[in-house]
Amino acid sequence: MDQKQIIMNFTVPPGADELTVIAQHAMDNLPEELMEFCDSLVIHIEELADEALEDELDLEDPFELLALYRSGSEISPGVKKKIANDDDVLMLFRRPILDLWCESCDDINDIIRQVMIEELGQNFDFSEDEIEEMNSRHYQGML
Repeated sequence: MDQKQIIMNFTVPPGADELTVIAQHAMDNLPEELMEFCDSLVIHIEELADEALEDELDLEDPFELLALYRSGSEISPGVKKKIANDDDVLMLFRRPILDLWCESCDDINDIIRQVMIEELGQNFDFSEDEIEEMNSRHYQGML
């Protein structure tokens, strides 16, 4: 998307295109500590984790998974290629995110930003305290 888009509120649940815009805005405003890891990051919006992913992650319910980071240099989880020839991907799962949005009544922009910071922070070995601090600092910066 070449143009800037602003989404203010919804009367129906946001679709994949709207969530992509929200996620891209959140990506553009990630804390600096995470930005250094996101040069080649691509965001994909999926409805739910598929059966193969459920099996791989040993999920009992696909609604348990809000986001998943995949390195472009991974052959399989934990096994890295010497040369990365794929983009890093952050998959956001629309239906579980919408369920969280409905349950919490929080702003969808805040939820997407928090999910992204938590998934990326955990993947890049930030502590829970550091992730919490990034979420609160980033939130304060958006006001």
